[in-house]
Amino acid sequence: MKIRMAVTPPAAALDAAVFGAYLNACERLGFDTVWLSDIPLGPLGDPIVSLSYAAASTTKLKLGANIVPLGRNPLWLAKQLAQLDRLCGGRLLLSFVPGLGAPAERAALGHTDDDRGREVDTMIALLRRWWAGEAVTASYAKFKFDEVTVQPTPVQRPLEIWLGGIAPAALARVARVADGWLTSAATPQEAAAGRQTIERHAAACARTVDPEHFGISIPYSFEPPPEAALTGLRQRRRDRDLTDIVAVGPAELRRLIDRYLAAGLSKFVLRPMNALDRAADWHADLTSLADVVLPLQT
Repeated sequence: MKIRMAVTPPAAALDAAVFGAYLNACERLGFDTVWLSDIPLGPLGDPIVSLSYAAASTTKLKLGANIVPLGRNPLWLAKQLAQLDRLCGGRLLLSFVPGLGAPAERAALGHTDDDRGREVDTMIALLRRWWAGEAVTASYAKFKFDEVTVQPTPVQRPLEIWLGGIAPAALARVARVADGWLTSAATPQEAAAGRQTIERHAAACARTVDPEHFGISIPYSFEPPPEAALTGLRQRRRDRDLTDIVAVGPAELRRLIDRYLAAGLSKFVLRPMNALDRAADWHADLTSLADVVLPLQT
């Protein structure tokens, strides 16, 4: 099983003056992927734009993006992602998420009903048809496509799309339409059960999700984490319990990764809890993280 370690940059590393240095450090240290998240109402920008910069600044580092497709024109999204995969030589990784579900975000994205999952399914189907070179005739929201093709197509055939989520409907969706599962805010026990559920649903759909395509985003901190960050995570869990969700300290991070490995997950996105602290020492944090997790990478 190939174990891969990805990192999410904090805000301090996304500043224009240092982002290139951060990317070079990730590549030099040996991380597999730099992973950026799409938070439409958040302060960290659009991952597609940032990863376009990263494509020109790196040669080996994979470029991962959590994309909220809702509110985007699917034609432009298909073209942007295909071109980005071309620019980076096939190093693009994708996970689609329906967003945080807050009323203000849904309104801003022009999506006021609750069936966001179905919209993501529709978007994925359109993108895959375009990336396969098809001329597409379809309607999506206010957009009408009449024998429309997309050029260029991606380097990767196929350009995979992973999905997240831990709710029953989300797991069934992964089994039905996704190429992999990248979840978050799940304990190792919950992750193991989620993987088994996906595999069972996929078999019922006459599909197979690659056994190496199961991963999780892990929030970590080498110091006591900010209370605001903990509060945000608690709101994502019905039981408000962050035991086996947040890793505080190097030993706890290694222990938690080992437990996810035992659960059958092998792809890890490591997210610093001080992500919004623009004064954070990203270089020291990244170097310390490399010492802890990269010996596990295979």
